[in-house]
Parts: sequence; structure tokens; C-alpha cells
Amino acid sequence: MLSIVLMLVLLGIAAYWRANGWILALAAIIGLALGQSGVWWIGAIVVAVVAVFSCLPPARRLITDRIFGIFKKVTPAMSETEEAAINAGTVWWDGELFSGKPDFNKLLNYPDPKLTAEEQAFIDGPVEELCRMLNDWDITHTRKDLPPEAWQFIKDNGFLGMIVKKKYGGLEFSNYAHAKVVMKIGTRSGSAAVTVMVPNSLGPGELLQHYGTEAQKDFYLPRLAKGEDIPCFALTSPHAGSDAGSIPDFGVVTRGDYVDPYTGEEHKDVLGIRVSWEKRWITLAPVATVLGLAFKMYDPNGLLGDKKDIGITCALVPTNFAGVKAGRRHYPSGSVFMNGPTWGSDVFIPIDYIIGGLDYAGKGWQMLVECLTVGRCISLPANSVAAGKAASYTTGLYARIRDQFGLPIGKFEGVDEALARIGAYTYQMEASQDLALTGVDMGETPSVISALLKYHNTERYRKVINDAMDIHGGKAVVLGPRNYLAGAYQAIPVAITVEGANILTRSMMIFGQGAIRCHPYVLKEMKAAYANDAAAFDQAFSAHGHFILTNVFRSFWLGLTNGAFSSAPKGGVTATYYKQMNRIAANFALLADMSMFSLGGSLKFKEKISARLGDILSNLYICSAVLKRFEKEGAQKADEPLMQYAAEQALYDAQTAIDGVLKNLPARPLAWILRVLILPTGRRIAPPSDKLGSKVAAAMMRGDDTLARLTHGMYIPQDETESVGVLAPAHAAVIATEELEKKLRNRARKGEFAAVSPATQLQEALDTGVITQEQFDQITRARKLKRDVIMVDDFDMQLDKHDETLLSRHVF
Repeated sequence: MLSIVLMLVLLGIAAYWRANGWILALAAIIGLALGQSGVWWIGAIVVAVVAVFSCLPPARRLITDRIFGIFKKVTPAMSETEEAAINAGTVWWDGELFSGKPDFNKLLNYPDPKLTAEEQAFIDGPVEELCRMLNDWDITHTRKDLPPEAWQFIKDNGFLGMIVKKKYGGLEFSNYAHAKVVMKIGTRSGSAAVTVMVPNSLGPGELLQHYGTEAQKDFYLPRLAKGEDIPCFALTSPHAGSDAGSIPDFGVVTRGDYVDPYTGEEHKDVLGIRVSWEKRWITLAPVATVLGLAFKMYDPNGLLGDKKDIGITCALVPTNFAGVKAGRRHYPSGSVFMNGPTWGSDVFIPIDYIIGGLDYAGKGWQMLVECLTVGRCISLPANSVAAGKAASYTTGLYARIRDQFGLPIGKFEGVDEALARIGAYTYQMEASQDLALTGVDMGETPSVISALLKYHNTERYRKVINDAMDIHGGKAVVLGPRNYLAGAYQAIPVAITVEGANILTRSMMIFGQGAIRCHPYVLKEMKAAYANDAAAFDQAFSAHGHFILTNVFRSFWLGLTNGAFSSAPKGGVTATYYKQMNRIAANFALLADMSMFSLGGSLKFKEKISARLGDILSNLYICSAVLKRFEKEGAQKADEPLMQYAAEQALYDAQTAIDGVLKNLPARPLAWILRVLILPTGRRIAPPSDKLGSKVAAAMMRGDDTLARLTHGMYIPQDETESVGVLAPAHAAVIATEELEKKLRNRARKGEFAAVSPATQLQEALDTGVITQEQFDQITRARKLKRDVIMVDDFDMQLDKHDETLLSRHVF
């Protein structure tokens, strides 16, 4: 027994450091020998035989070739769309997390994203000016569109061409700058933010720059950059939403006639495609001048060659082209950005309308998946960050201004709990996006990270707005120009649904794609099976076995100590979190492998298991992004509670997901063994404490540098007549007069005032010399500003005309 224990200890130490197979065998043999058992040599022989058949390729092939035969039979076939999704993008920091032993020095050495002087000037100039032009109430309830001058300003200042290269007249901004522009506009008007972000995300501009012919680029990109053309991309059909590979829209290769809509020139008997489509939910379709169209292309008459089913193809079609229908609108929840259907029947387009020309016919799905990665890192995550910043700023100040029972409402524990969540989730959202954009601007296209970012940022958007609504109470449930939360609250379903519904993204995409794409060996094994390459399979499979064995021991040791003795790239307050991530990463690597081993191809149908595995990976990513942000911002002492809450919540959520997988893994004996290896001492990671949450809430209510860093980059009006603009002066005025107000309340409680109402008591205090004229003026101003913050709008009986005298009405 002693020999076995010593063998496991020494083997475990070697495995923890991921020693190679020969060293693992040597460690096991030494452990057996140190136990002084009379038959230790029997175990040593067994270990040596295992080592020979594991480490010597000729001997190993005797086993792996047989496994290869079985593996080829059980490996599920991969559809064309699945293969495109798996092969799309690159593996970046997500691969490190999947390794079970992430290199956090690599994380900290990634360059911090920065705005160039030109990009900062654009945000401080045109973006700021555009925000001043926007009134979200007027946009969503009166005009149901952006004002004409805002549309023209957007076109004239290059907002629609931020991603277009300068040689075509675009701004050629970094992805980081693109996100910060969208975020700032989003804090002012969601409708305007969507209008700007869509042409710079997945659509004609992005597709043209990557795949367009030179003629297509030279013609369209300058027009897109100047706003002469407004693009949209028509992908989603009524019968094929998330399952975009099943689009029913089709085009048949044929010959025909057409008139060029730009020149009026007539073309006869040219090679082209007769396309029919019905698309829904297409942003900018009602006002677009050029339509990016995805359809299935067929060549039944063999005009292009022997292949009849060409596949999904993308084409550019001017919307004034004969037969193209558009111009009707959908009514998105909480927004009025231009969104609507487009349709056409037997519309003949020339073959050179295919994006990239004939060479890219049938490659549309690959093109879309590759380009979607970058857009999903920017658009919706940036809008979510905007919602978080707006909620943090307005709720942090409001919770200090508004009082009940003689106390600011933020000092009640139920409110401070919700306020802390708002701050922490906002911190997580921006940290997660900034890290992803670091990779994108380094040339990476991290498809798995883009999926988890879209899902988790939009879900946190939902949470922060719900908490903000709860804290504001009646202030937030009455619609009107002064309600700065309702629009974001009503628009949540849009963010949750588009670019892949969140249920689908969580349950099928994050781990479903990540398990193959980011795992160090699974994709290699699958490719070997598809290529019938036994030698490649042997190398991948043997390395995979070593990976699993070392993760068994790493997971157990790290679980036993909660990572306490593992390494961290930084000391101080963040060290504990790096060590706990070492533990969770090892747990995840083992749990992912065992889930795939026990469920095989059926794992993709076990969506609840897959979703929880995705949650583990996602929260590891979020925690690492939080720590990266904290270091990037100078490890500010004042920001420690915010960082700690955000990191602890992510780690706790990861642990909860681990426990959920173990409780629901169908192979119960395996689950029991895994629980011993992964959670040997139970769930050791605690959620953020109440005390820590109160520190976060207090920092947000102070409105100092911590809140300024948390909400940096949002648009804050300087006009006190605006609902957001009045918050900062009201906050300062309320705090400045707090002791004076307390003094007046105490006198009132003691019955020292003859007057009854607060206003007449204030006048009496001035008249009797209790306060000075200056103090009277301070209190009067503070009370007015506080009332402006609290008040809600009222209208005439038809809910049509807003009462502009609201702010001046004060009857007592």
C-alpha cells in the first residue's frame, strides 16, 4: 500500500509539471521502490511495459492503429456549415485556457489597446457632436427615425466607413476605436448606435475588403465610405434564422438581360443568376442602396461546369435594380433603427455581382463565418458596454441623490447589493471586450471568444438594466424624455436575439465550437480520421492521452489546495485569483475531455451539459480579462473592490458550472470519480461577500475617479435641463448641503419651526438666522436639482403632448 501511495505521489508531482512519458514512468518506478515492498518490481515491470507501449511509436502503433479504426467509425460526419464554423477564425487566449495550464505572463504581455490621436480626436469631435444632436425620445417616439441632419452628419463625417481603408476614402480605424465609437453613441441613442455599427460590421463593406474583386472594391468602397451608398446584408430568412445554412433563397445560373442601375446601360444575353429570395429582420434594408444577398446557387444546365449544387453564395445587388423589393419596416423592440424585409422573385443579376467574382461562388458560408467573428467582437458587445456604463453612471449617482427615511437609498443593503452587481458586470463587460479587441487588432480572429463575448455581454446587459430599473423604481417605469433607462430596457430582446440567439450561442456554439477548435488535440484527431492518416492520429492520440493523465493529477492537486501553491504572474491582491484560475483551468480541461469521452458525438445534443462547459470556459476568460484590465489601468487601489467583486463572481460562476456538469453527467460512476478529482474538498470558491459588495456600491455612489474609470468614454450631457446632464450637479449639490439638511431636519423633529412644509421651514430658518443667505441659496438649488432628478414626465390625455412646464411646477 505504501508503495502505491508513494508511486502516486511521485507520479503526481511529475504529472503536475507535465513531464514526458518516460519521466512519468521513472517517477512511478521510484515511488514503488521507495515503498520497500517485496513485490515492488512487479509493479515496476507493469509501469515499464505501459511506458514502452505509450512512448515508443512502433510499439504504440500496435494499439493506436486499432483505436484509429474504431475512431473513424464513431467520429460523426461534419456538415459543410459545421466544417466552415470549426475552421473559421483563429485560436488565441481561448486556446491557453483550454490547455489546462494557461500562461498568464502571455496574457499580461499582450499589448494594451489604445486609440491613436486621430481616433481620439474623432471621438472627442464628430462623435461628441453627433451625440449632442440626438434626442432618444424624439427619435423613438416622435420621428421614429434619426433626424435628417443626423443622417447627413453621419454620412458626411465617415461614420459609415470606419472600417474602409484610407485609400478608398475611409477612416481605417482600429477595431478598438470602432467599438469605442459605437459604445459612446450607444450611451446616447441605441437606434443611432445600430445605424452606425451595422455598415461597419458584417456586411458589404467587410466582405468586399476581404474577398471583393479589385473592380468591386474600386467602385463600391469609396461610395460606402462617403455615405453615397448605404449597405445592408440580407442573410436571415423566415424559415432559416439561426440555421443559416438552411436558407431557402436560391439562384439558378442562366443567361439573360439587365440594365445597369448606375449607368443605365443595357446588357444583352450575359451569363448571370436568376435569384429569388425573401429575407426578414434585415437592418438598414428600408433605406439601403446596395444589398448584400446570401442565397444557395445552383447550375442545373452546367453553364459553369459539372457541379450542379454550387452552395451558399454572396452577391451585391443595387436596391434600385429591377425586381428588388424593399422599403417596408419592422418595429424593433425599444428602438426605431431601420430594419425590415426585402424580397425578389426571378431577379436576374450578372455573374460579376458575386462578391469576389466567380471564384467565390459557393464560398459564401465560409466568407460569412470568417467575417462574423470580428463583427461579433464589436457591435453588440459595445452596445452592452454602453448600457452598463449608462446604468452605472446614472444609478450610482441616483442612489446617492435619492433618499428615503432620511438616508440615501444606496445605503440600504438591498439597493447596495444590486448596485454592486451593476458595477461589477459593467467592469466585466468592458474588460472582456477590450481583451478580445486586443486580439483582433493583433490580427487574430478568435471565433470562440467572439461567441462567448456576444452571449455574456448581452446577458450582463440584461442584468445591469434590470437592477438599474429596480433601484430607480417609479422613476424608470414612466415613459418620457426624462426616463434614461426605458429605451435600453425595451431594447434588450434585440441584443439577446440577433447575431445568433443567446440560447443557441450558449448551448451549442461556445463549447460546441470551442471543444474542437481550441482543444490542443481533438481537431488534429478528427482531421487525421477524415484524411485516413494513421500516423498523424497516433501522434495526436498519444499526446492527448498524456494530456489527460497530467490533467488528472493537476486537477486533483490544485483542487485539494484551491490552487494556493500554484504560480501567479503578479503578487498582491490579484495573486489569489490567478491561482484559482490555475485550478479551474485544470478542472475544465479534465472535465471537457471526460465529457467528450463519455458522450462522444452525442455531446452536441446534450445542450445543457455543453452550455455549462461553455460557462466554465467563458468565466475563465472573463476573469482573466478583469485582471488584465486592472493591470492596464495601473492597479488603482481605489478600484480593488470593483476588480475583486468582478473576479470573484466569475470564478464562483465557473465553479457553479463545474458542479452542474458533475451533477448531470449521464455516466454517473465517472461523474463520482471526477467529483473526487475535481472537487476533492467541495466547492471552495465563495461568491463575493456582502462587505465587498458594499465597498463597490459606496465607490459608485461617491462619483469619484473609480466611477469615472468605470464609465470612461460614455457621453455625458453638460446641460442641466437634460435628465442625465442634471445628475452630476445634483449629486454634488446634495452632498454639499447634506449637513445643513440634517440640521434642519433635527430642528423640525424638535418642533422648533412654526412653519410646516420644507419650503416654508427653509425660509423661516433664513429669517431667524439659523442659516445664512448663501446657505439658503445652496439648499434651494440642491432641492431643485434633486427634484429635477426624481421627477417623471406627464402628458395630455392623449399621451401626445409632453408638459414642458414640469420642471418649474413646485406647489409646496
